[in-house]
Amino acid sequence: MEFRRLGRSGLNVSEISYGNWLTHGSQVEEDQAQACIKAALDVGITTFDTADVYANTAAESVLGRGLKGLRRESLEIFTKVYWPTGPKGPNDQGLGRKHIMESANASLKRLGTDYVDLYQAHRFDRTVPLEETFLAFADLVRQGKVLYVGVSEWTAEQITQGAAIARELKVPLISNQPQYNALWRVIEAQVIPASEREGLSQIVWSPIAQGVLTGKYKPGQPLPEGSRATDEKGGANMVARFLNDDVLERVQRLQPIADKAGLTMAQLSVAWVLQNPNVASAIIGASRPEQVHENVKAAGVKLDADLLAAIDEALDGVTETDPTLTRSP
Repeated sequence: MEFRRLGRSGLNVSEISYGNWLTHGSQVEEDQAQACIKAALDVGITTFDTADVYANTAAESVLGRGLKGLRRESLEIFTKVYWPTGPKGPNDQGLGRKHIMESANASLKRLGTDYVDLYQAHRFDRTVPLEETFLAFADLVRQGKVLYVGVSEWTAEQITQGAAIARELKVPLISNQPQYNALWRVIEAQVIPASEREGLSQIVWSPIAQGVLTGKYKPGQPLPEGSRATDEKGGANMVARFLNDDVLERVQRLQPIADKAGLTMAQLSVAWVLQNPNVASAIIGASRPEQVHENVKAAGVKLDADLLAAIDEALDGVTETDPTLTRSP
């Protein structure tokens, strides 16, 4: 495993991080979830990402049990706040002070820790003044419950506005967590330049496009049984945007490129996002330990310019680059 600095901070994170969206507490049984966490630890992953909304808080509890008893200082534990949780009352969502403070304390209990290394605003909240949001984050930092602050799926303008307030309040805002992969490149034109100016790195999710970039979905063929694309509770709606024959045919062109690089298509896809210098870590999920062992081999891989150009050529015409698609609800 190799490590990178997150933003302009002193925090090191593993190039491959482990996330439990869509799996722990819902799609995957407890024993299998714990086996995946153990596999992540065994291969050198130290950075773990979750959120209070995943499986309506259950995912945080599963991760907390999986990391219990380990040396806390050897781990980087990330979680998020914004989406509704619990009984979903009038203050059970958003980035108002009440919800942030109560959610942070609840997340710490579920994770079994006194602090999280990174606390992320899971979306932008247009209904709450940014000053209120960042003052709550600042108080959590001063209390020692949060070491650093991040955001997720914020636009370039929102990142710039937030960073200005964070500087004023001396809040260590160091990261953005967007969707990013070789098919979904909407952050490249605006979000990444803004992040570089403001001292933020990307922690990217869906580096293999919900499994599409593994090549398992074939053009003109039925969806594989048990795949994510067939599971309405497991992200089928997220995969659907890529499931047309034009995209799938282009993805198949990546196979000889991966073969030449000595990688699987999944490893090639994870390695691809890590070639961007503003990306600090790629989040992988897993329903089986073998997936962790396979995908982590992308760490430290260097793809030369000719190979990157070949990937661009293979996917030409089906990549999404429109920066307006980075938007919050």
